Amino acid sequence: MVGPDYKRPEINLPNAYRQEINKDNVVTDLNMWWKLYQDPALDELMDKALKKNTDINAAIARLEEADAYLQQIGAALIPSVDLTSQGNRTKATENGIVPSNFVKPFRKNFNIQLGTSFELDFWGRLRRAKESARAEYISSQYSKDTVVLSLQSTLTSNYLLLRSIDSQILALKDNVGYRKENLELTKKRLESGLISALDLHQAEAAFNNLSAQLSDLIRQREVVSNQLILLSGDMNLNIPENRLDALVTPPIPPANIPSSLLESRPDVKEAEQIMIAANANIGVAKAALFPNIILTANFGRESAELKNINKTGSDIWGVGLGLTLPIFDSGRAQARVSQATAKQKQALSYYESSIQNAFKEVNNALVSLKEYTEQENDLKLTQDAAKKAMDIASNRYKAGYSSYLEYLDAQRVFNDASIAYLQKRQLRLIASVELFKSFGGGWLVKLENN
Repeated sequence: MVGPDYKRPEINLPNAYRQEINKDNVVTDLNMWWKLYQDPALDELMDKALKKNTDINAAIARLEEADAYLQQIGAALIPSVDLTSQGNRTKATENGIVPSNFVKPFRKNFNIQLGTSFELDFWGRLRRAKESARAEYISSQYSKDTVVLSLQSTLTSNYLLLRSIDSQILALKDNVGYRKENLELTKKRLESGLISALDLHQAEAAFNNLSAQLSDLIRQREVVSNQLILLSGDMNLNIPENRLDALVTPPIPPANIPSSLLESRPDVKEAEQIMIAANANIGVAKAALFPNIILTANFGRESAELKNINKTGSDIWGVGLGLTLPIFDSGRAQARVSQATAKQKQALSYYESSIQNAFKEVNNALVSLKEYTEQENDLKLTQDAAKKAMDIASNRYKAGYSSYLEYLDAQRVFNDASIAYLQKRQLRLIASVELFKSFGGGWLVKLENN
């Protein structure tokens, strides 16, 4: 066959990632990675999305289209057989060269025959075309897998955001309760003449400020819920509130996971199949520079009278061999070869870029997961300390040892610390989602000495 045979290009990747992976809490076999968060509501959402999401349905339709195209191209390698039948009655002129006494002016003719044609694929044009179509079909499969993975990660990230908002709402409700109690206490102290109106106005401002923050969080929850409705395809979706702390911390990949695993990502596989198709199309274009040979054959019966069509002597047949050789086309065929070669180079660059981008995404996810984990631990300690400080400030204020402004500041610090901790835990969990996604939805490795 003309044209280059495909050979996977070598991509120089580091043997390990830039970020070290903690060997504690690791997993080696991971397919349905979202189940590691151990949240039944998330599992139910994912089941709905994988069945009803419109993007997945569209990807499946594209896969069916590619399958049909592959069948169409493959059929060209098999001879086609056609059945034709014809019956006609004609009248010739009576004033022609041949006198009408010798030729009847009215004529009838009936025939039926089977015909076949087959292109002799000496140069591999049809085989290269099938190779290209097959690669495009496989590429569509991986494209669907990429859509599924993107949906899974997007849905999980939005679900974690929803749980973070729920936890922030609960935290703010607790703080709003504190502020409301303080506002009532401040009114009583003002009525008793123990404080000035300044403390009352500060308490009212603090209470109203938290109430506004709570209202905005409720709005954000509705927006995220609507996004989950779109992703899941369930227009009657109703997700009850739940705390972010209820979700377990997912495992991380093993320490010796190879960087070559990136080649198993569906988007990388898709890019490789696009490159295989482009490589095969070079052969299709080059085959046009050589003779095109077509074999034809037909067999049937023909008679002037329909009743005689099965009689001896009515059989007809023919065999033919056709050859078409381009002599001069102003360089069009060679230009098509150059176009196919340029597209193959583009596909190669896209393939290399997809692997480099995958390596970058893994490193980014690893560093995010590591740093967010440390920040979450620090903010948890900050939240605990701020809670103790607020309790002390509350007791001192009630006993008359400190001003309301000091107590108000302690409340503000605790509220900010609580929200910051929840947001950082959300980012840590979403970083784990990005890590799963960057590895193509999971990993399967056999650990050494284990």
